[in-house]
Amino acid sequence: MPHLTALATLLAVLFYALLSVPIGQARKKSGIKAPTMVGDPELERAVRVQMNTLEWMPIFLPALWLAAIYVSDPAAAAIGLVWIAGRALYARGYLEAAEKRGRGYSIQAVAAVLLWVVALFGVVHATLRGL
Repeated sequence: MPHLTALATLLAVLFYALLSVPIGQARKKSGIKAPTMVGDPELERAVRVQMNTLEWMPIFLPALWLAAIYVSDPAAAAIGLVWIAGRALYARGYLEAAEKRGRGYSIQAVAAVLLWVVALFGVVHATLRGL
């Protein structure tokens, strides 16, 4: 059973949920009420951090699980934790200034691509062995 990957998944979803906190803080500080999403750069950056993370989840989560199932639970979970760390670094940088998001973005993108490549290798290898 891929227990470590399950834990990494729960941590990724918790991280995503926690990204709503800076949005609420920015709304309170700026006085901008929902559903308005523009008008304050701090609010707009907080919304982009959460939305960009959501945009990456359909890339990250299937690759994470396929890598765990077809190759290695510990390896997939470890790369998943790197993805979360990259997203956290991205969030911290972007919340401060849009120009500071690059390093975190690169780390999480490399982790996601690595998971995807590992998953592809595992699925192809299992398919060829089954033929």
